[in-house]
Amino acid sequence: MKSSEAALNQKQIKLDDRKILKRELKKNWDCYVYLLPYGLVFITFTVIPVIASMFLSFTYFNVLEWPKFLGLDNYKNLLVNDDVFLTSVKNTFLIALVTGPIGYLASLMFAWFINELKPVTRAIMVTVMYAPSISGGAYMIWMILFSNDQYGYINGALLNLGLIVEPIQFMNDVKYMIWVCIIVMIWMSLGAGFLSFVAGFRMIDRTLYEAGYVEGIRNRWQELWFITLPSMKPQMLFGAVMSITASFSVGAVTTALFGFPSTNYAVHTIINHLEDYGGIRFEMGYACAIASILFVTMVGVNELVQRILNKVGQ
Repeated sequence: MKSSEAALNQKQIKLDDRKILKRELKKNWDCYVYLLPYGLVFITFTVIPVIASMFLSFTYFNVLEWPKFLGLDNYKNLLVNDDVFLTSVKNTFLIALVTGPIGYLASLMFAWFINELKPVTRAIMVTVMYAPSISGGAYMIWMILFSNDQYGYINGALLNLGLIVEPIQFMNDVKYMIWVCIIVMIWMSLGAGFLSFVAGFRMIDRTLYEAGYVEGIRNRWQELWFITLPSMKPQMLFGAVMSITASFSVGAVTTALFGFPSTNYAVHTIINHLEDYGGIRFEMGYACAIASILFVTMVGVNELVQRILNKVGQ
């Protein structure tokens, strides 16, 4: 009897949910119509390619022939036999672990400081801070700074100070390449997440600060932790997603600064490995396996970071 009653209750709940859904669709039909074009584009160019990539990761596919099912062979080769891939994983995680948190915190703190400036000064500073992330010629600046000869600004300064006797091979020596890459990535990290933080600070209700001081908040750090950050959770989550995406998708920087492939694969990343097999060798099944591993890793890290951020201010 109890099982039949539970089944009836379950059916009733489902019917009620359907009624609520139909009511909401009728009530807000115009909103869904406006969302439809974006939804179609998102499904066509994001959801379907991701699903297709995961399917192709279990096949051998060279673009010219029909895919041949291989099972887990691509993943086995990646994780067991492909030493270059394992090197790229190590490099990618090192870059992500350093540039991700530093870039995220730098974006948050710079946005906090800039928020205190006057409107005109604030607009100028936001432009100056954001410009490196969209500047196509940014790599040229760093190539001149870290040039391997005495004409490089850093080498020239060190030689003039007598700290070195010959130029350091920043772009070719494996001891320095990864750290040069990290420095450049940090410099370029104030991107869309930074803009979301700037917007978030401007949207906070000022009366919350007055109420906070009545309740016992006595300094700016308490104000930041108990009022500002909890009020900015949507922007913080968006900034975290953008920071994770940027730190794990490093590829263009290494190619522009160190060439492809880099010396002894010192700054070879997962994106570089993906470009090698997908864009040069056209082994699309293997490339899709690389992309799937990167996708799952980024989703997992993003979920972990969001859980941490949800505890802010609690």
